[in-house]
Amino acid sequence: MKHLIVVSIDALVYEDLEYARTLPAFSEIMNRAAIIERVRTIYPSLTHPVHATLLTGAPAGVHGIVNNYAHNSLDVSSGEWYNHLSDIKCDTLLHAAKRAGLTTAASTWPLTCCGGDVIDYLVPGMMNYYFDTCGGDILSAYRDKGASDAVMPIIEEGIRRFGHLDEHPSVDEFQIFCASEIFKRYKPNLMLIHPGHVDHMRHISGVFSDEVKKAVRLTDEWLSGLISAVKEVGLWDKTDIVLLSDHGQINITRSISPNVYLAKEGLISCDDDGRITSYLAFCKSAGASAQVYLAHPDDTALKRRVYDILKSLCDEGVYGISRVFTEKEARVEFSLFGDFSFVLEGDGYTSFGEWVSPPAVKGYDLTDYRFGRATHGHLPTLGPQPTFIGRGPSFRAGKTVPTGDILNHAPTLARLLGTELFDAVGVAVDEILN
Repeated sequence: MKHLIVVSIDALVYEDLEYARTLPAFSEIMNRAAIIERVRTIYPSLTHPVHATLLTGAPAGVHGIVNNYAHNSLDVSSGEWYNHLSDIKCDTLLHAAKRAGLTTAASTWPLTCCGGDVIDYLVPGMMNYYFDTCGGDILSAYRDKGASDAVMPIIEEGIRRFGHLDEHPSVDEFQIFCASEIFKRYKPNLMLIHPGHVDHMRHISGVFSDEVKKAVRLTDEWLSGLISAVKEVGLWDKTDIVLLSDHGQINITRSISPNVYLAKEGLISCDDDGRITSYLAFCKSAGASAQVYLAHPDDTALKRRVYDILKSLCDEGVYGISRVFTEKEARVEFSLFGDFSFVLEGDGYTSFGEWVSPPAVKGYDLTDYRFGRATHGHLPTLGPQPTFIGRGPSFRAGKTVPTGDILNHAPTLARLLGTELFDAVGVAVDEILN
């Protein structure tokens, strides 16, 4: 029986590996690993779109997760995240594993909520607002999002030890505990895990800092616990372990909301309290990029008017916009398409907001990942690049590949499991496999 554990260390980049090699768990994995040093991610380089790609081998336009936040045309200020497995509009690695007769598990992996039809042992990734309507019954909130009956005792113990909130590093400790217990008790063929503390500290302190190194060291401690669990059940030499990451980050110095300028042009209306009452065009933040939605996308006159405004802001060179992509241009260049009409790319040091009332320009807001000292969502060519490390019987120990494409990860993982994906655009990277 095959065993594959995939640990997505959010925002880990190639430059982190020199330090990671000095740490016990990272070094134990890396010393006998195949490594793709720098991996091109998708556009936008955001956690939930990229994790959908990690499950499908498809770009954002194909799998349908084009932002962390879903767009609600009736309430553009809605903060609902894409986070349910059903949000993904094409075949996934989890479905492929089940077709192959394998058992599956996920511990707080993005976009797995209510995925119990193909996830045997599910600890759903909980957003804090999921707990707002549970009346204090935290376990019922987990059940509502599809937590498996078999893992409820593990979840309950994890909550007792680490709490239930989506806060770092406690949520990372919680999910590693749950994953380790699930592996020891049930030995699933596929296990997905997503510690995000490195990403969190980059947002708070910048792309490279002492705090980020501390986060890498903490991640190593969590990996040590996971390794111990695999060894405890005698499967260390029979298990493939993959450490990968979804995106890098870039440092930013300010945030700008194009909606302020759209409102000045009469395209957004608000009440006296600043709440949006109607809009013709709305700019939805994707961190270092943004997507512009039109209330009437088939209105060619409106589309031309909005494009001219955005292009004028871009051409002036002071509003944080380096390029305005039409939906067609984004589709052709990045396979990014959806209900939006334009995509705005930042200038390398500006992130985009959604507020409507002046001022248009603001400084750091460390409570929101989009407006911290570093962020992502930018073009996949910018900034430090994510990485891929594979160790186990299926990998060619010591094989190093300088560059790769994140679209190839899911087909490669499917190959390890002896299955395939129906909708993948990428292909398996055979040169790192035995």
